[in-house]
Amino acid sequence: MTFRIAQISDTHLSDEKPYFVDSFGRVGEALRADRPDLVLNSGDISLDGASNDGDLATARALHDGLDLPLRYLPGNHDLGDSQDSPSHGEGRIDGTRRARYVAHFGADWWTFDVPGWRVLGIDAQLLASDLAAAGEQEAAICEAVDGIDGRKLALFLHKPLFDRDASEGAITGRFVNPVPRRALLAALAGVAPALVACGHVHQFRESRVDGVHHVWAPSTAFVIPDARQPRYGIKDVGYVEHRLEADGRHESRFVKVHGLPLLSIADFPGAYGQL
Repeated sequence: MTFRIAQISDTHLSDEKPYFVDSFGRVGEALRADRPDLVLNSGDISLDGASNDGDLATARALHDGLDLPLRYLPGNHDLGDSQDSPSHGEGRIDGTRRARYVAHFGADWWTFDVPGWRVLGIDAQLLASDLAAAGEQEAAICEAVDGIDGRKLALFLHKPLFDRDASEGAITGRFVNPVPRRALLAALAGVAPALVACGHVHQFRESRVDGVHHVWAPSTAFVIPDARQPRYGIKDVGYVEHRLEADGRHESRFVKVHGLPLLSIADFPGAYGQL
């Protein structure tokens, strides 16, 4: 048995600034034709949901229109950035912003099982947070790996754990920072995920580090010119299909959506630092 997850990310949906709604609609058409078992949005669902409840409502309504099984994880645009992030264009996560997100999209961390696998989704912005929910999430992570019973672990979150390896010491807004990264790995209690899938970097890339398959999903909304991010992967719009097999094997592939108005971040002057 194969369980297929279509991971979308960084949809950046808004009613007041509907720059990327058409692209989302085209991706939705491709998803409905593909009929995955689950569509998973790994964050930055909205453009400015951290401060605009209307963006959260619009993003939820557009996702409901897909008429497909859905799960969500928050990004910095949805409830504010990590408290240890040096960049806070959206402001920091706080209890009010988190509650607003949960009201629209439900739990910001969750787990479920399919044959051969445990799928764990976490709120990356809670890592290094002083909110009480951060401790609750950590307890849930410990519980998830404690009862994994031989299944493979697939971990989904908004931000990549790192660029090249877990020893990186840079403090940035792009990756999970060193202290919360170590705390997360400690909570996993030696259970190495077979798959770690995220968004946030707006580009597709896959790598293998210490036997773990790391996959970055592209944005459904726009591409980044090569001059902006020369180090990173494919600059295309689409989604990632993860195929989880009952025997523990898995495969992830980038699915390019054709026929899109291929929007570049250069088309939105001044928006790059916000996206």
